[in-house]
Amino acid sequence: MVAIARRTREISGVAPDRIPFDALMESQQPAILKGVASDWPLVCAGRRSPAAAMAYLLSFDGGRQVVAYTGKPEIGGRFFYNDDVSAMNFDAAGEPLAAVLGRIETHLDDPHAPSFYIGSTDLDLYLPGLRADNDLALNAAMFEAHPPIVSIWIGNRTTASAHYDMSNNIACCMVGRRRFTLFPPDQVHNLYPGPLEPTPGGQVVSMVDFRAPDLDRYPRFAAALAAAEVAELEPGDILFYPALWWHQVEALNGFNAMINYWWNTSPAFMDTPQNTLLHALLSLRDRPEPEKRAWRELFDYYVFGPADRAGAHLPEAARGALGQLDEIKARRLRATLLNRLNR
Repeated sequence: MVAIARRTREISGVAPDRIPFDALMESQQPAILKGVASDWPLVCAGRRSPAAAMAYLLSFDGGRQVVAYTGKPEIGGRFFYNDDVSAMNFDAAGEPLAAVLGRIETHLDDPHAPSFYIGSTDLDLYLPGLRADNDLALNAAMFEAHPPIVSIWIGNRTTASAHYDMSNNIACCMVGRRRFTLFPPDQVHNLYPGPLEPTPGGQVVSMVDFRAPDLDRYPRFAAALAAAEVAELEPGDILFYPALWWHQVEALNGFNAMINYWWNTSPAFMDTPQNTLLHALLSLRDRPEPEKRAWRELFDYYVFGPADRAGAHLPEAARGALGQLDEIKARRLRATLLNRLNR
């Protein structure tokens, strides 16, 4: 693993019911809140033993099959592509949670264990009741309008390659230690993103193997490392990082569990910018450079500048989509787009 000097800032002494969500969002910088979840029953069970943590999780098993990723020992826990990027280097299948945990337990002390991973699994749907005693106090006003998606992640020594999510995130380290390597959004130019699809877990990932980066093939990765920071999490620690920050996640023990909270503060009627990016590839990327420069100015005017600028000089009744969007205007705009795309 490459050495990174910068460490994510740590905040100690935060009471579980006094998490400064608003301040964290205002900072737009990652932060570790030490020990906030250290008294959660799942964390306590994990301190006793992996078997105790597994038994605790299974006591809430709702009986649904989980999607389990399994990789051969040769992948070293890195769920990624095969050598020619024609397929994934792992298999995915629906299985009972107990079966997956049983295989992890069998290989706990195996230095050449296969890789087992259960990613982003809806906590309330698959482990109903667990949140009753293992939950953050979501007492910021933003969560009233934007309730988080709460998921659990389970596995052995695995690596989720560097990627970005479109939501803000709080990751709660429950069992085992985790290491996050974090990059601000402007480092996309230096991280060598892979194919838009298929992807190992739903998001575009960096093609660089952080364990042994090939700087001849990926020379700009050295600049990404200079901008990176590392968050080392112990059980009970929680990590905040903003939407669109790139992050590689390493689970460092024979059994690991994490609970995370994803949320956005934009209205639900807004479309995902990922769709905009895909359409821009279709409509803009391969145009002549003078046209692209002109379109960049138009986007700066209509999209990336102040939200009210483009319509400010128009009568309110004439602003249409240039005025403040609401659910009705968003529906009309979506219908216009669909009609144009279907021509």
